[in-house]
Amino acid sequence: MSHQTVIVLDFGGQYNQLIARRVRECSVYCEVKPYTTPLEQLKAMDPIGIIFTGGPNSVYLETSPHVDPEIFTWGVPILGICYGCQLMAHTLGGQVTEAQEDSAREYGKTVTYYDTGCKLFHGLPEQGVSWMSHGDYMAKVPEGFRLAAHSDACPNVAIADEARGFYGVQYHPEVNHTQHGTDMIRNFLYEVCHAAGDWTMGDYKNTAIAQIREKVGDGKVLLALSGGVDSSVAAALLAEAVGSQLTCVFVDHGLMRKNEGDEVERAFAPWDINFIRVDAETRFLIKLAGVTEPEHKRKIIGEEFIRVFEEEAKKIGAVDYLAQGTIYPDVIESGAGDAAVIKSHHNVGALPDHVDFKEIIEPLRLLFKDEVRQLGRELGLPEYLVSRQPFPGPGLAIRIIGDVTKAKADMLREADAIFREEAALTGEDRRLSQFFAALTNMRSVGVMGDGRTYDYAIALRAVTTDDFMTADWARIPYELLDRISVRIVNEVPGVNRVLYDITSKPPATVEFE
Repeated sequence: MSHQTVIVLDFGGQYNQLIARRVRECSVYCEVKPYTTPLEQLKAMDPIGIIFTGGPNSVYLETSPHVDPEIFTWGVPILGICYGCQLMAHTLGGQVTEAQEDSAREYGKTVTYYDTGCKLFHGLPEQGVSWMSHGDYMAKVPEGFRLAAHSDACPNVAIADEARGFYGVQYHPEVNHTQHGTDMIRNFLYEVCHAAGDWTMGDYKNTAIAQIREKVGDGKVLLALSGGVDSSVAAALLAEAVGSQLTCVFVDHGLMRKNEGDEVERAFAPWDINFIRVDAETRFLIKLAGVTEPEHKRKIIGEEFIRVFEEEAKKIGAVDYLAQGTIYPDVIESGAGDAAVIKSHHNVGALPDHVDFKEIIEPLRLLFKDEVRQLGRELGLPEYLVSRQPFPGPGLAIRIIGDVTKAKADMLREADAIFREEAALTGEDRRLSQFFAALTNMRSVGVMGDGRTYDYAIALRAVTTDDFMTADWARIPYELLDRISVRIVNEVPGVNRVLYDITSKPPATVEFE
């Protein structure tokens, strides 16, 4: 694809994906590569800039990850972040040591002072808060570098050799805790690397469609459509590219939210594709009967999904390509190095091994989730599908505590729909990262119409988060919770109590099971 590229060289940092996302948000394409990638492969990518990530090691240890010094001779700008900054200093003749005093170690939010004459901080305030996480200290800065930022405890928070385009920061500009951090990354991209900003989802859509058409030719493509964001956008992109050559098998296991199956089917009506919706509710419920252990539920649903998909695939016969909605975080986490738009056959993991196909197509494997959503909008998918919140593959089965029955699933569907409807009416849904109803396995005494009831309790869950690694319970207005509770108890038979979960993650998880 004809766009400028930045390489994010990964040294084991926990924020490597976040760095790449920040670069992409600045309309510059980047790829995350392990530090072990051969230099000739990196150079062949013709990068306009390179970013060294953080990492858990100390650069002065022989066992720590290092980089061939040749990379500094390419004339390509380099930004080192935390470990990456210390690695640059260590490699270019500076000295990095273990901090001898507590004052030289910095962790968390730190007031930092910036030299705005440095290109990295051009146009930014002279003072702000940065997110530190380092126990080592640059005792000696390499020749040619100057100090570009400091804190009360550390004189060399940032260093710069502007003649060569080398910059290093000992904090993490990619995290939200660092004020103006994204602006610093943008300055590196545009002020130092002279980026053109040529990475857009509109361009990606057109290029990917052309590549898919060239790859597939007159072949047939088969896709297992879950109805989630990734598989739906992959299906729309393929539909735009090859139309009736695409078959989508949508396995409706009967454990989706209210009207969700109909919404998915309606979303693909504009395309001339072979859309197969399999009503497998009874089949899944029979398999789940009496099962209460969450992991057992997941395993049953996963295996049954594959069996249903296999049966439908056999009806279709041989296909040329099996498509799936793999996205870039999956690629990074697996350690894969090849990030082509369309990838040849590989170990398909949970997908059926004996469906008759030649190769795999993964048209989203370059994209982060937010880019996938934007691509979906470019393709004309409805917003209710594109902006869909995370929904577990096993669906409502793991939001029903205990055994799963149709009656319980219907009960939960109605309660969840009321929660969503009321949140949307007030606009509260736009503030929440994820929210849903769960059916507890608890029954309690209640009074309705002067009569005694002994019915189920619904638990409401809502969280706010940036990355879902941690999450805080959402402070929903009491008035809204009151309306939701009143409606659920009055409109959902079998429920006489509504609870609100005020546990953050950790110690809890977002989902109940």
